[in-house]
Amino acid sequence: MSSAISEDPRPPAPDISAPVRPDGLHGAARQRAMLAIALSVLLSTLDYAVANVALPTIAHDIHCSAADSIWVINGYQLATLIGLLPLASLGEIRGQDRICRIGLVVFIIASALCAASDSLPQLAGARVLQGLGGACIMSVNASLVRAIYPQSLLGKGIALNGLVVALGVALGPTIASAVLSVASWRWIFLINLPLGGAALLFASTSLPRTPRSARRFDLASAALSMLALGPLFLGLDRFAHHGAIGLSLVLVALGAACLAWLVRRQLSIAEPLLPVDLLRLGEFRSAFTVGVLGFVSSNFFIIAMPFFFEASLHRSAVQTGLLITPWPLAIVAISPLVGRLADRHSAGLLSSVGLLITATGFTLLWQMPSNPSDFDIAWRIALAGSGFGLFQAPNNRAMLTAAPMRRSGGASGMIPVARLLGQTIGAMLVALVFGLLPYESARHCLAFGALVGLTGALLSARRLLPPRRPQPVAG
Repeated sequence: MSSAISEDPRPPAPDISAPVRPDGLHGAARQRAMLAIALSVLLSTLDYAVANVALPTIAHDIHCSAADSIWVINGYQLATLIGLLPLASLGEIRGQDRICRIGLVVFIIASALCAASDSLPQLAGARVLQGLGGACIMSVNASLVRAIYPQSLLGKGIALNGLVVALGVALGPTIASAVLSVASWRWIFLINLPLGGAALLFASTSLPRTPRSARRFDLASAALSMLALGPLFLGLDRFAHHGAIGLSLVLVALGAACLAWLVRRQLSIAEPLLPVDLLRLGEFRSAFTVGVLGFVSSNFFIIAMPFFFEASLHRSAVQTGLLITPWPLAIVAISPLVGRLADRHSAGLLSSVGLLITATGFTLLWQMPSNPSDFDIAWRIALAGSGFGLFQAPNNRAMLTAAPMRRSGGASGMIPVARLLGQTIGAMLVALVFGLLPYESARHCLAFGALVGLTGALLSARRLLPPRRPQPVAG
């Protein structure tokens, strides 16, 4: 009797078949589908970069303080972070191609609302909606790349995806400056309309129909995920910006408690929203951890270098922007080579070498003479950027291929989670260094960035070791 009650009489939900070729798309079909993904990813990364540059102008125009205007950035980041895992899970159920198209529609509508905003609450709310659209795109783009490219060329597709992200970061400040020099800040959002329209056109006509699952969306787990990641982000962000320590601790404690509850709930689910099933896989867990460490390391550089240039090296704001440009340009330049290497060599080798080169570049920046030339600075940054480009695509490929095809959505969602988690931890650690080591704090950040990068390289290199053999049982 008890056995009959405990068993679910319904048969397990089967996967719904979909017309996706197991070896990906070919020829012009692959190029059109990849163009749809590239335009979508460029839309989300470019918008984040241009909003950062325009923030002082926006704050002045809508009559809010600099501190309050940060919510134009934080609203986007927070919505993206809490939306990634639920939307990745929804993509496995409803199809990643459909979630991408929905994300583009939401992003376009939100961009129009941003341009029409006249107050901080309106703009922050529109940015939250825009962040959810961006989360739709970022949560499924790696899984879509896996559906588009055959296994033998997957590294090329992921490297191309990384190239687009780097282009968005590199072009963002330039485009923002160009727009603001001839028009109001509202046009940095209005330019998303034609770009988003082109992305939606290609996504509607070219993306392959990815598999659907008949399982139900786990609404309770989605809510727990938001309650965990939201307070954790807000608490760590307040701590990093020296907010009230008591409130910061309360938010972090609330987020940690919800995260523990979420993990406990996911352990009993076959295909969980928080992919604890994937984190049990050693290869996936290693790649995820290395990914987090890589972005922690890079954030030490990205956040601290403007202070280092302006306070220690006495460079102007314009010079600072130009000197940091070799970082994304090096990532763009090395991406074609990385795409070929990632399909021929292991992530353990390439990511280890990449992070080692990045750590070397940061060390050389840390040990620069007191009055370096612009060339001395630029080649060191280019070296570090090329190493980061070598690390990123193979490691993302390892995360994606470690998961079974039916769990591509969960793996795809965890790739941007690793990035955002690393960036958040990195920002918090930079704030700690600035608070505890006020003398030459930016230079100290370079040393810590090198140390974290070296740690990531060593952890990545462990993947080159042969797996441990189980010990025979005595008797």
